[in-house]
Amino acid sequence: MNLEYGPEHEALRAELREFLAGWPPSGEAAALPRAQQEALFRSRGIERGFVYRDVPRRYGGSEQPADALADAILREEYWRAGAPGDILLQGPSLLVPTLLACGSEEQRQEIIPPTLRGERVWCQGYSEPGAGSDLASLTSRAVLEGDEWVIHGHKIWTSNARHADWMFGLFRTEPDAPRHAGISYLLIPMHQPGVLVRPLKQLTGGLEFNEVFLDGARTAAANVVGRRGDGWQVSRVTLLHERKLMGNPHLLREQWRDLLALARRSTLRGRPALEDPALRQRLAAIEGRLRCAETTTQRQLTAGARGAEHEVMLSLLVTKLYSTDLVQEISRCAYDLLGAEGLLAPSAEDIADYGNLGTATAFVEQYLFSLGPAIAGGASNIQRNIIGERGLGLPRDLRKGK
Repeated sequence: MNLEYGPEHEALRAELREFLAGWPPSGEAAALPRAQQEALFRSRGIERGFVYRDVPRRYGGSEQPADALADAILREEYWRAGAPGDILLQGPSLLVPTLLACGSEEQRQEIIPPTLRGERVWCQGYSEPGAGSDLASLTSRAVLEGDEWVIHGHKIWTSNARHADWMFGLFRTEPDAPRHAGISYLLIPMHQPGVLVRPLKQLTGGLEFNEVFLDGARTAAANVVGRRGDGWQVSRVTLLHERKLMGNPHLLREQWRDLLALARRSTLRGRPALEDPALRQRLAAIEGRLRCAETTTQRQLTAGARGAEHEVMLSLLVTKLYSTDLVQEISRCAYDLLGAEGLLAPSAEDIADYGNLGTATAFVEQYLFSLGPAIAGGASNIQRNIIGERGLGLPRDLRKGK
């Protein structure tokens, strides 16, 4: 097994590192607001062909040839530098590739450029109080009246809804059709009468998620992606790209290093924690699983480089399932190491340094939040069903009436 990228791609890495050395900016640019600094640097990245490579230039991307190895190098180096590259939010990461695959030319021209620039912020309206893992049971509906859809329903766990300008979501437009048919993929403006957003307080105390009530909200008849009633198929494209956002191997390695640093400075029963045999076994098992995750990512990369898209899709499902479990394992170990320290209320310094895993508060936040990703992008049991049926050829689960 050869894990080297080869001379051509290593030359790209060297060029990229030279470019990324310009972040953060110096001189006059350093005096600009952070958002402007990021926008300018991202723009330079597009010009060089490093950012939004899979988006055509006419829509604001850099339109580079498909190259899985180059994409991997770009992710690695941008992550290492902490520089602004592709915006990893619902609009650029989920909706844009969906529009490229299923949208009309008018939708691509109007929506993609401002979305890539971060000027149009999106949220995703999929889950409902009675339709989570079984999304096909959704009941939010849209009725075409003249040249507008009139929408009634209730979406939940909607990330970013309080800040979003638009929602992309699934709504039942043909009530008499079978469950997976008759659903349309609609684009809905959020700032209008008939849209009410309420934040949901999480276990961590944060307010990242929201519920959205739609009571007579309206959107233009043209704001349907794909054909009317084919929203379930369109949503498969979105979910594929959502799974790509899960199980980031660089994030896993970073969380492992934070856990190891915590173990090195912690004590157990009055002795250095790393002298405890049980903890050493636990850490060794976690690192073994981490290396398995990284090797799976390499296999996925190899499949992508040779164009084996079916293998890539199945590998994404496995990686998402495996990595979200591993995040919980890493976080649980850190939580256990904290002991009673994890019960302390955050200090003013902790709050000011939120997100720095040098603080006990941040480790507790990480542990509590780690319970969520196993649900996002398709719950773990759903992932296992798909892997079993499509990857291993196992028979489908027995379903009522079949």
